[in-house]
Parts: sequence; structure tokens; C-alpha cells
Amino acid sequence: MAHLDSEVKEECLREDLRFYFMNPCEKFRARQQIPWKMGLQILKIVMVTTQLVRFGLSNQLVVAFKEENTAAFKHLFLKGYSGSDEDDYSCSVYTQEDTYDSIFFAINQFHRLRNLSLGTLGYGESEDNRIALKVCKQHYKKGTMFPSNETLNIDSDIEIDCIHLDLEALSKDTQDWKNSSFFRLEFYRLLQVDISFQLKGIDLQTIHSRELPDCYVFQNMIVFDNKAHSGKIKIYFNSDAKIEECKDLKISGSIQKNTQYVLVFDAFVIVICLASLILCTRSIVLALRLRKRFLKFFLEKYKRHVCNADQREFINQWYILVIISDLLTISGSVLKMEIKAKNLTNYNLCSILLGTSTLFVWVGVIRYLGYFQAYNVLILTMQASLPKVLRFCACAGMIYLGYTFCGWIVLGPYHNKFENLNTVAECLFSLVNGDDMYATFAHIQQKSHLVWLFSRLYLYSFISLFIYMILSLFIALITDSYDTIKKYQQNGFPATDLQEFLKECSSKEKCQEESPAFLSSICCLRRNRSDDHLILIN
Repeated sequence: MAHLDSEVKEECLREDLRFYFMNPCEKFRARQQIPWKMGLQILKIVMVTTQLVRFGLSNQLVVAFKEENTAAFKHLFLKGYSGSDEDDYSCSVYTQEDTYDSIFFAINQFHRLRNLSLGTLGYGESEDNRIALKVCKQHYKKGTMFPSNETLNIDSDIEIDCIHLDLEALSKDTQDWKNSSFFRLEFYRLLQVDISFQLKGIDLQTIHSRELPDCYVFQNMIVFDNKAHSGKIKIYFNSDAKIEECKDLKISGSIQKNTQYVLVFDAFVIVICLASLILCTRSIVLALRLRKRFLKFFLEKYKRHVCNADQREFINQWYILVIISDLLTISGSVLKMEIKAKNLTNYNLCSILLGTSTLFVWVGVIRYLGYFQAYNVLILTMQASLPKVLRFCACAGMIYLGYTFCGWIVLGPYHNKFENLNTVAECLFSLVNGDDMYATFAHIQQKSHLVWLFSRLYLYSFISLFIYMILSLFIALITDSYDTIKKYQQNGFPATDLQEFLKECSSKEKCQEESPAFLSSICCLRRNRSDDHLILIN
């Protein structure tokens, strides 16, 4: 009798394991179990993608409003601005007269803003609740300098002097503040002049998409950089835009109703993701219970432990991906609802959460494509080659970092693509992907023959190494994994302990033939609802 009980437990375990490793279609054919999770995931893909598209269109309006206002500010406050920045700065001046003209031009434009601006702009209040702009200058302490005699006597300590010019002061005779001692600049010790002011604006274009408008605060600063003392003062324009809740909005129409519909839709997305999260978490918990049963049985019967590879088979990594995407979607949806209600304004964080969650949701579709033989080969190839590819990329990355640092330190002063580490890494990656190599070669300035010769050796060696050797090895790794998977599909995969256990009594008919009648009625027929805790719904 004890032997029969052992056989009953073994067949029940085998039946549960077979059912766990079935796909949703096989489960439906085996026990007429509707694949709720698959249907829920398909619905979630549609809902999350729709939500992302709607938010993306709204976020584009926000970014466009900020960028267009920044461009308008440059044209308004920078004298002689051409419409495009010079390198990383907006424009530059080369004479003292042009420097004074640029400073006074920006101040006068601020005073005349209401008569000049085409946008919905107004003055913002400074820290002391005044409508004013702040002008600060940084300079070395008093000293003397005679370049012709190569003599310099200067105190390297930096002094900062500031002045506030409100609208009342600017409305007076301009010569009163232009001729003040503050604007008498000693350029040989001048480091920097900053003009900062605050403006406010309202984004009305959101009304066209039936959304409540946003109110913006623009913290602007014009920087005249003379730290190099090279005869060229670089002018930077920095604008930091922050979204604030509008204090008094009175808008007639259907905007409020549209906002409520969007909030209801976002709430429905949260409910869908919560259901998906609960089902996937439940499946992982049941999988861990099933693994515990199998490990205990295997140890009792075969007196040895199950290998790690078989133990990992019980953890469905797709479920982990779904859980992560659900958590990101729920967090992003809650943040989106707060933004929609104008309680929060963090568009960037919300876009990252929703964008990443949608990426994971669509990556999860690969799981269902794996049910087809043609796609399954590709998925298995990706899984098999991933560890090798990661190890290979780690080794290649060390070489890549070496070239990045070397190019930055040697070629940085002579080539705009090598000025900082970010641009060097991007330039080298572009070369690997087929960027115009001649342009990179041609831009090297021939002011130093040694650097020019080094640049040729540097670029030729990098291109030869990465394009002809490293990329070829990278492709060879994936090709080798693909060939291995194809061979396994033709000749069969190496059987593990788990697979060998499942092969025994591989069909219901065989079970019924080899087992007693009551054993068949317990294990090979459909389970009762009371035994559902033994079955993992995958």
C-alpha cells in the first residue's frame, strides 16, 4: 500500500509538472482552462500603448513650448544672435564696445518686453518680491598688468558685485544707470558678468487638445564668460523652465469633462496592471511550491539534489519582466493622473516610467511568439548567446574605454568630436556603425605634425580593430549559438533530470495502461477544484 501511495504522489507530481510547462493553448486543450493571463496581457498591451501615445503627444507640447520660448529669449535678449549657437555657447563678442552694447541691449530689452514679445509672457518677481533683473560681475581683486613688459601683479581672490535694476529704475534716463561705476569694467581682471531675471508664461496650446493649460516660470541667465582672457568673450544663455499650478483658471467648454475621461482611463489601466501583477505573483509563488515538492521528491527517491539549471526552469523570467513592467506602469499612471490634475509637474519622470514599462510590455510579446517554431529558434538563440555576448562586450568595452580616454586627452584640443568623453564615445560608436570616416580624418587640425600622425594611427587602428575583428567575432558568437540550437532541434536537446522525469509515462493512455485503475482516476483525469492549489496556472 505504501508503494502505491508513492506511485500516486509521483504521478500527481509528474502531471502537475507537465501542466506547468504547457503553454496557454496546450493548457486549454488539456483541461479546458481559459488562458486568462494571456488575454489580460493582450488587453494590457493595447491599454498601455494607448496611454503612452496620449501622454507622449502631451509631453511633446510641453517640450516644444520650452524650446520655442528659449529660442525666442535668445532672439530677444542677445544682440546679433544669428539663430544658431556657436559650439556650446550662443554667440561671442571681441571688443569692449560690443561687450557694453550687448549688456545694455539685454537690459533695455527686458524693460521693453511687454511691447516686444509675441508670447504670453510677463515679469516674474525676484527674491525680494520685486520685478527686477539682477546684474553681477566677478573679477579679481585690484592689480596691475603690463603685457608688453611681461609683468603681472594681481590678487587671485575673486570678488562678486551685484546690482538690482527694477522697472522704475529702468524707466528713468538710461544714462543714469549706464554711467554708474558698476558698469565700468576692467577687462584685464573681469571674469564673468551675469544678467539674471525671471519671466512667467502660460502655455495655451494645450487648450487645443482639450487639456488644462500650464503656467511656467522661466529663470533666465545671460553669462558673459571672460575667464580665458583670450580676447573673446563667450555669451551663454541659460533658461530653466518650471511648471507651476495656475492660481485662477476660468475656462469654459468641454475641457473639464475630457480631463475626467482621461483620469478614468488611467484608473482602468492601473486596475488592469494590478490584476496582471497579482496573477503573475501568484504564479511565481505556486511555482516555488511546485519546485519545493519536486526537490523533496527527487531527493527522497534518487538520493541526490536537482541541478541548478533544472531549478531555474521553475522561475518564469517572463513573469518577472511582467511584474516589473506592471509596477512601472502603475507608478507612471499615478504620476500621470497627478500631472493631469495639475498637482504635480514632473513630466520627465512620468515619461521615463511609462516609456520603460511599455518597452517591457512589448518585449514580453516575444514570449507568445515563441509558441511558433520559426520564432522559437530565434528566441532560443538569443537566450543561448546572451551570456557569451555579455562576456565578450565586457572585454571589448575595456578596449573601447581605452580608446575613448586616449582620444580625449590627445585629440581633444584639435577636434570638436573629441572635446569631452561623451562626444568621444559617441564619435567612436558612430565610426563603428559606419559614420563618415573621411570627415573625422579631415577635421584634425595640422597645427602639430606629431598629433596629426598620432591621429592617423589612432583612427586606423580603432577602425581596423573594431570593424574587422571585434564585430566579426561578435557576429560569430551569435552564429555559433544559432547553429547549435538548429542542431539540437534536429537531433534533440540534451535531456536533464527534470526532462527525464517528465518523459516517463509521457501520455495519458500509457498511464492508464501501466497504473492501477484508482491511480488513473486520481492523476490522469481532470482535477477537482479542491486540488487547484497543486496546479500552477502558467
